[in-house]
Amino acid sequence: MLTVVAQKKTIIGKITSNQQPLENINVKIMSTNQSTKSNSLGDYQLNTFGKADVVIQFSGIGYQSAKVKVSIIGDSLRYNIDLKTQAADLNDVVITGVNRATALRKSPVPIAVLSKKTMDQNVNTNLIDAIVKGIPGVTAVTTGPNVSKPFIRGLGYNRVLTLYDGLRQEGQQWGDEHGIEVDEYGISRAEVVKGPASLTYGSDALAGVINMIPLNPILEDGELQGDFTTNYQSNNGLIASSLGLAYRKSDWKYTFRASGKTAHNYQNKVDGLVYGTAFREYNLSASARVDKSWGYSKTAITYYDNLMEIPDGSRDSLSRKFTRQILDNGDDIKNRPIVPDDQLNSYAINPLHQHIQHFRFYNTSNFKLGNSDLNVLIGGQQSIRREYNHPTAPDQAGLFVMLNTLNYDIKYNLPDFSGIESTIGINGMFQSNRSKDATDFPIPDYNLFDVGAFFFARKSFGKIDVSGGFRADRRNMEWKNFYVASNPQTGFGEKVSEDAAASNLQFPAFEKKYYGLSGSLGLTYNISEKLLIKANISRGYRAPNITEIGSNGLDPGAHIVYLGNRTFKPEFNLQQDLGVIAYLRDADLSVEVFNNHIQNYIYQSRLTDENGNPVVLVPGNLTYQYQQSKAQLYGAEVSINLHPSQLKWLSFNNSMAYVVGLNKNQDLLDLHGSEAKYLPFIPPLQIRSELKATAQKYIGFLNKPYVKVDASIFADQDKFYALDNTETYTKGYTLFNAGFGSAILSGKGKVLMNIFIQVDNVFNVAYQSHLNRLKYFEYYNSSPNGRSGIYNMGRNFSFKMIIPF
Repeated sequence: MLTVVAQKKTIIGKITSNQQPLENINVKIMSTNQSTKSNSLGDYQLNTFGKADVVIQFSGIGYQSAKVKVSIIGDSLRYNIDLKTQAADLNDVVITGVNRATALRKSPVPIAVLSKKTMDQNVNTNLIDAIVKGIPGVTAVTTGPNVSKPFIRGLGYNRVLTLYDGLRQEGQQWGDEHGIEVDEYGISRAEVVKGPASLTYGSDALAGVINMIPLNPILEDGELQGDFTTNYQSNNGLIASSLGLAYRKSDWKYTFRASGKTAHNYQNKVDGLVYGTAFREYNLSASARVDKSWGYSKTAITYYDNLMEIPDGSRDSLSRKFTRQILDNGDDIKNRPIVPDDQLNSYAINPLHQHIQHFRFYNTSNFKLGNSDLNVLIGGQQSIRREYNHPTAPDQAGLFVMLNTLNYDIKYNLPDFSGIESTIGINGMFQSNRSKDATDFPIPDYNLFDVGAFFFARKSFGKIDVSGGFRADRRNMEWKNFYVASNPQTGFGEKVSEDAAASNLQFPAFEKKYYGLSGSLGLTYNISEKLLIKANISRGYRAPNITEIGSNGLDPGAHIVYLGNRTFKPEFNLQQDLGVIAYLRDADLSVEVFNNHIQNYIYQSRLTDENGNPVVLVPGNLTYQYQQSKAQLYGAEVSINLHPSQLKWLSFNNSMAYVVGLNKNQDLLDLHGSEAKYLPFIPPLQIRSELKATAQKYIGFLNKPYVKVDASIFADQDKFYALDNTETYTKGYTLFNAGFGSAILSGKGKVLMNIFIQVDNVFNVAYQSHLNRLKYFEYYNSSPNGRSGIYNMGRNFSFKMIIPF
């Protein structure tokens, strides 16, 4: 018997960019299953059998892909390559919503990427603000400058799944005034998936996914690297700073970051200083990662602490000056004392505030198994939220809840078979929420268990890339009888046992299982290297969240009494996406259109009696009841970015985003007509334009400085949910901004610091965003100046400095 053994050949080398080693660059021998990634020193090694001539592909996030043909003479070959960086390209590699690192051009799902460089060049008070300014189709519902809840194409709350380093973010994100507990200074990149096609996640990705990816510096052995960031903003006196450190020793890499922010009340020319909008935020994070031949393992911990005031919008009826609550019993919201000027300008947090703490501890590991690999993510989180709303007892929390979550995520990337890349996985979470020493109980103490399994695959057929898969989910939600009573000493509510005197059953016991099947199928047609068409159809699933099915009480921070509905069914949607993208010599062009049909859509509506009058269960607070119906959302995003090849210093970037949300509840439409035609919280037509000039060489001690002007145009929003005055018409507006930035060099050409100077709302326009909840913080039918509610931030100067070392 004759046995033929193919000769093993080895390819080794180093991957760099500007002579700096690159980690995590994908290296693949084309037309084979042989692939690997570069290590922290940029080194890689590949084995091949038989052929002496092979084509190697190099690809990585932020770098232009390269394909090279090499000849292996003898048993081995060394091939080094220096990759070029890219600001944006179809070959940019993403990791969110796909089964493994994937070039943007190969994914039919709409995915957008925002770099730290872009975030640094804008004025932001939180990370979501930065994403909203940088990615068309993403908006935010805001409650002052420190709370921004992301919406994607008109859908938000639990329909947008937020991730930190791939770990599902769990911080009671269903609430109106609950922000995202993430340190913006520690994020190097954000990836946004638009739509429900991200099958690697379970419930709550109905609208899409936002993955916030922390910094991962490239280090030489024994090297200590760091940066110090400081930021000042004039409008609310924001003072922020952040210190980051990174150190590498042999196979281990360690990172650490500490950040802090403080701000007094923000201001505009209509309201002056807006009482109740000051905040103070602290962040700590640390990680340790080891890279070995078998893969890598990273363990990380983060801590977020935020003190944030609670605005309620109460004013003096004649002067329109803000007033403050000083009584619990006997409080008359229209007869309160005016806030003194020294309290409006103070950095001190007033007695009526929220205290949010978030702890995160997780491990993410990758194990190489020949031509396949296993990814395991295990994480624990604890979110503690206190809302202090009793002026006569400032140390007594009105709301005090503790949310504990254990996340698990296991994905196995199977060996390539006939050119098919496939992944199977299982993920979910265990979760419990408990009320502590509180007086108000908007939701019960509940337990939740999630589990889901998925299969995802992709394959290329010449110029066509096809990908898709399916997923099955199950969620179990349950709670026991929850009793409350009035404390005879304080008069406040408290949680009691069933046999306590005068106990009231506020939340009867409940248990239910929710099931969901979702799927996605799409293709990308590569007309050329720089022009392609994408099409995708996907079905998403979302189980009702705790407030939608279980709420029955006052949320002090929102000033709203929420009423849930236990009979709600899960939401399902069917979305079609079509996109055309071109990266030409002088312009980048993209057009994306979508159509989204939702069954069992859940939304808030003001509760009224049979005469149409608002129901008031707690004086001074609105009452909302959740509704469920069919819905449709459709719209488009268009980007036209001009960068003339003959004028390399000039760029002119433009984007447009438009979405319409229709309520398909026919019974409601027959009864109320156009008042109920549209969905709530739908952003108006938005156009953003930026003209930027960037020097192509040094100017003295300035390294390629830039100057830019930009405009944000928001149209009138006359397509709103008007039933029971839940929403009102919002007038359009235009904001102009300007900025300058540069790296400052030493005499030896080393970067000493990066500076960013920005002015937002240059002309101090008085405006109200349609997604600004403070617009509805009003207690009078009319006012002396003819204006209602609270306006957004006025002119704001920002100075940011980043010092690397």
